[in-house]
Amino acid sequence: MKDLFGKAILDYQTNNSPEDIITETNISEEDEMSVAYLFRAYDEMPKLEQKALQLATGKVLDVGCGAGSHSLTLQNDRHLDVTSIDISPKAIQTCTLRGLKKARVQDILALENEKFDTILILMNGTGIFGTLEETPNFLQKLKSLLQPGGQILIDSSDIIYMFDDDESEDSDGGKWISGEGYYGELTFTVSYKNETEVSFPWLYLDYNTLQNAAFANGLQCELILEGEHYDYLARLFV
Repeated sequence: MKDLFGKAILDYQTNNSPEDIITETNISEEDEMSVAYLFRAYDEMPKLEQKALQLATGKVLDVGCGAGSHSLTLQNDRHLDVTSIDISPKAIQTCTLRGLKKARVQDILALENEKFDTILILMNGTGIFGTLEETPNFLQKLKSLLQPGGQILIDSSDIIYMFDDDESEDSDGGKWISGEGYYGELTFTVSYKNETEVSFPWLYLDYNTLQNAAFANGLQCELILEGEHYDYLARLFV
């Protein structure tokens, strides 16, 4: 793994000529994202993220923390005990440079012997599940890391809007979706400074599918807030 996201984040933090990150999926064209967006302050965050940070309590685990903006809000403004993890070494280096006290390189599936009151997974948190088939493995792991009465705050989007309307003669007026499997299973490619990361799976879950997966894995699921563009924040708990 080239860790291009991490490289971009660290370049921005250290003023090393950062450039936009280029993302592309199997159903969408190239899109540019400013690295500065990953360094946004609380008042610049979408309402879904702000709501999640308001609901966080107790000992917090920030999964896929990236540049650490959510963790910094919880640590510095809310004075919570936050552990920030990411699989990107350069992202974690950046988090440490920004002042996070407990940031470390960690795969969530390999995390053992720790319990948290709040597990935070934001910026399409369901993405880390990769595929619908892998979702139960992640939900069981997350459930095992919860303190009694703990909660998982996770966001995602229903990307059905990205598919064209089915205009065939036998259509029921729904969407035309090619291929097999769940429509929220995408393949992502990231490019930065003329380097390209090997493509990786990334999962967008509509709320009903997340709720069904949660129930099947012994978790309750509550819709907390819906955004302006098919996105939502959910709370999972035992």
